[in-house]
Order: sequence, then structure tokens, then C-alpha cells
Amino acid sequence: MRWIWGVVLPLQDRLDAFTAEFETRTAPPEVVATLRRSTAELIASGLAGRALAAGARAPRFSLPDSHGEIVNSADLLIRGPLVLTFQRGSWCPYCTMDMRAIEAAAREIRALGASVLAISPQSELNSRKFEKDNGLSFSILRDSGNAVAHEFGLRYRVSQDVIAVYKGFGNDLVAGNGEDSLTLPLPARYVIGRDGIVAYAEVNADYTRRPDPREWMPVLESLSAHR
Repeated sequence: MRWIWGVVLPLQDRLDAFTAEFETRTAPPEVVATLRRSTAELIASGLAGRALAAGARAPRFSLPDSHGEIVNSADLLIRGPLVLTFQRGSWCPYCTMDMRAIEAAAREIRALGASVLAISPQSELNSRKFEKDNGLSFSILRDSGNAVAHEFGLRYRVSQDVIAVYKGFGNDLVAGNGEDSLTLPLPARYVIGRDGIVAYAEVNADYTRRPDPREWMPVLESLSAHR
């Protein structure tokens, strides 16, 4: 987490700094061009605008955590609101920074009577390692083939040129996810009330854009005040 004069930089500022470093010093120009073109195409597809939005009823789901234990969303909503984040995988530095920001807010989330979960297509083994390496206090659930992401309107198929870029950085989606659909979820954040209705939704086809927890915590605070 980056600090300037004792103040934590907003998540997006940290992500933008990483992007600048990656595009100017790490990645070859052709890789940057491929990733930018892919993102532009995904934005143009309109998928993010068709995803589940605030005011809609959230699909119920039952998914295994990183230890194979089944987690049921309905059971969690009986106890309180749910903060739900869809992540591409531990190989994605933007997802890593995003999850660390959520972890920094996890104690406050729970103090408001809410649960927090991440959903990712990656294997349980990769999730266990990520949870341990990053000190996560919340679970990453495995959404094989992005079936639940599809119910939320987030699933898309990765193009072959992007798959080649990922492999160049040591990320094999088939091996990492344990299945061959070659799909990913759009990164998304939801705050779901105990009634199952989405109170906050943020979905962006640009994976480098993520909401800081400070943007959606007021929604959770409002839900908590009315419990």
C-alpha cells in the first residue's frame, strides 16, 4: 500500500501508477497494443452495461472455497449484507492490489455486520496460495468455467492474441483454472442487501479500473443502519 505524507493513496491512483510502469518499462510495445486493443473491444461490446445492476435481485450461488468447503450465498445473507468481488485470478496484478484494498477494509466491513467474498475461476490450489501470501481474512470461491459470473452477466471469452500474451508472462489460463473454457469474468464489485437486492454494483470492461472501498462503504453503512 502506497503512502504520501502519511495518507494512503486511493486504489485507482496505485493502479494507474502500476499501469504507467508496466506500459513504459515492463511490457514490449506490441504487448501493450494487444492489451489496449482487447480492452477497447470489450468496452465496445457493451457487456459491462448489460451486467447485473443495482436494484436487481442477485443470483443465489453455492461454490467451493479454497479448501473445498461449500459456501452458500443465501446462508450468508441471513446474517447480513454481502460484499462480493469478482476477480480474474492471482496472476493479475490489478486483482492482487484490489484484493489487498478490500482486505484493508475487511474489519470495517465485518463491523457493519456484513460478509465479504471473492469469486474467481482459478483453482482451489491457486486461491489457497493467494490467500496465504496476501494474508486474506476472507475466502476466494472457485467459479469453474465462470458459471456464476455468467449469471451476473460478467463472463467473456478471452481472445487468442491475449491468451498468447498471458502465456508470455507465464500465465496459462487452462492450467491455472483447471478447465478449458478460456473465459474470464469482468472485474466487478457488488454490495447485496439481506433481501438479496443489489444495493451497489460497479462493473468495468477495463480491468485496470477498480473502485476504492471508500466509494462503496457508504452504501454498506446505509444497509447496516437499517438492519
